[in-house]
Amino acid sequence: MAAGSAAALAALGRRLLFWAYFARPFNQICSYLPLPSNLTTPKKAIVIGAGFAGLAAATTLAQAGWRVTLLEKNEGPGGRARVFHAQGFVFDMGPSWYWMPDVFEKYFARFGKKVADYYELIRLDPSYQVIFKGPEAVDIPAKMSELRALFEHYEPGSAARLDEFLKQAAYKYEVGINRLVYAPSRSVFEFADPKLLVDMVRMDVLQSMHKHVRRFFKDPRLLELVEFPILFLGATSENTPALYSLMNYADLALGTWYPKGGMHKIVEGMVRLAQELGVEIEYNQEVTEIVVENGRSTGVRTASGFFAADTVVAGADYHHIEQQVLKPEFRHYDAKYWDSRTMAPSSLLFYLGVNRKLDKLRHHNLFFDEDLNQHAREIYEQPQWPTRPLYYASVPSKTDPTVAPEGQENLFLLIPVAPDLTDDEATRERYYDLLMDRLEKHCGHPIREHVVYKRSYAHRDFIADYHSFKGNAYGLANTLKQTAILKPTLKSKKVANLYFTGQLTVPGPGVPPSLISGQVVAGEVLKEN
Repeated sequence: MAAGSAAALAALGRRLLFWAYFARPFNQICSYLPLPSNLTTPKKAIVIGAGFAGLAAATTLAQAGWRVTLLEKNEGPGGRARVFHAQGFVFDMGPSWYWMPDVFEKYFARFGKKVADYYELIRLDPSYQVIFKGPEAVDIPAKMSELRALFEHYEPGSAARLDEFLKQAAYKYEVGINRLVYAPSRSVFEFADPKLLVDMVRMDVLQSMHKHVRRFFKDPRLLELVEFPILFLGATSENTPALYSLMNYADLALGTWYPKGGMHKIVEGMVRLAQELGVEIEYNQEVTEIVVENGRSTGVRTASGFFAADTVVAGADYHHIEQQVLKPEFRHYDAKYWDSRTMAPSSLLFYLGVNRKLDKLRHHNLFFDEDLNQHAREIYEQPQWPTRPLYYASVPSKTDPTVAPEGQENLFLLIPVAPDLTDDEATRERYYDLLMDRLEKHCGHPIREHVVYKRSYAHRDFIADYHSFKGNAYGLANTLKQTAILKPTLKSKKVANLYFTGQLTVPGPGVPPSLISGQVVAGEVLKEN
């Protein structure tokens, strides 16, 4: 046995010496020989849409050595997080809240970078202001000691209950964000880990948010404060899993931040990183067809021609890609399926330039001076234009003087509304006047006469700019029946190399989930190719 082993080792040594001696000439000879293309040319991916999900998917694939071309319908990157300039004002068109800073740090870290390499973050204190009925304006402090005192002021004994509420929310955040949302959710067996099943039970997946928060708090103002983040998830608190109290941990514990220069600085940073890794980005390139042959996509067509691909990742609106871009025989879902989906809200937005300073407003302001439950019902249960809407006002120029001319304010107003509503100018103007009346009353001075720039944006704009299904702003609602494997799948079941990413698939709506979605789908592409 020992002699045999020695002989084998000697033979192996002779082979190694042989290859060491001839390795260089052999490699030189190979360089002149025709080799299979898959050994000399990296795989080619086409990514559709330069929003957060598309940029993340493209960058992750490029890091792995793929040649990636990102095709964007609009004139610039960002998707719903685009930016525009007018009369010295810089307007973020969509997302304005920077929550879950760890998700962004984790994203840049996977490429050996830091957030600080691309933009400067400022923590807001107060995080935001809430205007309750009365009206009563309350600053939500960044410091936990001050937040506990605020809760205690409204409801004696609630500071200790806040500690317990956030302790549970922190656990949900740790498991939910670091484990569940990074799952591709293509099979129930992904969740078959006994520990994960125990974790999911502990995260109150089957309990409603409405019931959960009322175990801790009774004061209606505190209830509105902890329930407001789910207003944008796509359901009332009665129909939203208590799992989403993790949003309260993101809000109250991790804090509200602001990238200096505006939210679009995140997009600019992601674009720079993508290009550093070799991603080619082409704007004004709307994909009109995904070409399929023998069950696989060979590439896509735009007005300017054909782009070949080994894999296609669709970061544009999922419904649009399936129902308008793919031919009928390659669609996994039909129109009836999509019409049965519960969508997150749309929004009526106003971008305003004001040539005076605005009193009594913070960077973020939530106007809860009307009935939250009624507004929620008019979004989710009896879809209609809201009777007495809550609304959100953002004044980033309170923090960042670069987004408005000196002495002026950049004002962004948002009303969450039901998707699929008739959207006309008369309706927009009616709500503009309603908001101005309430805003002027709160500030205690005229605003309308100081508006030097005005632009509105709602359903028909979301459809025109993003092919948004029913004019939604936030994607698919995070209801229990539309969670994880119950969302539209991230991989086509009719086209072998077609994948989907973004807010209509896993993990769901919002900037951090979209950022995660792009990484998750890229991981699936790499795993299967």
